Amino acid sequence: MKLNELRDNAGARKGRMRVGRGIGSGKGKTAGRGQKGQTSRSGVSIFGFEGGQMPLHMRLPKRGFNNIFAKDYSEVNIGAIQKAIDAGKLDAKGTLDHDALKAAGLARGGKDGVRVLGKGELKAKLVMKVAGASKGAREAIEKAGGSIEIIERKNPAELAAAKKGKAREARLADKSAKSAAKA
Repeated sequence: MKLNELRDNAGARKGRMRVGRGIGSGKGKTAGRGQKGQTSRSGVSIFGFEGGQMPLHMRLPKRGFNNIFAKDYSEVNIGAIQKAIDAGKLDAKGTLDHDALKAAGLARGGKDGVRVLGKGELKAKLVMKVAGASKGAREAIEKAGGSIEIIERKNPAELAAAKKGKAREARLADKSAKSAAKA
C-alpha cells in the first residue's frame, strides 16, 4: 500500500445533498424549505422564537444576580503552600506575594489578589503579603512563627475619580496663574 492509495472505508464519507438541482433529484424547486415565509428565505435568525408565544427562556422564573462589585480573589490553602515548599517550588525565605504564588502554580487568576485560607497544616516560617486571609490561616501562620501583611487594594473607580479631581485642580491653578500674569 502506498500513500496515494490511502482511502476511507466504503460508505464512511457521504456526499452532501445538492439541493435545488431539478425535480428528479427529490430536492428541487423549493429545496426542502417549503413555501414562502421567513424560513424559506436567507438570513433567518429566529433561535428561541416561538411564533409570538412567550419564549421558554422568558417564561421561566429568574433567580439571583451577578454582583459587578464582587472581588475576584485567588484562594490558596496553607496546606498547598506547605506542599509547594516541601516540593521546592516555593522559597520560604523570601516574601510570599501574589506573583510568587502564581509562579509556583498555586494562584490562578484572581485579579484582585490572593486570599489565604486555613485548610491544612503549616510548619514553615513565612512572611506573606496578600490581599486577604481567613482567621484560621492568620493564626496558623503566626503560630508557625511567620507574619502576614494584608495589602489594601484601592477601588479603580475611586482612583479614577481622585485622578480626575487632581487634573481639575491643576487646570484651575494653571488658569489662575495665567490670569495673574496678565493683570
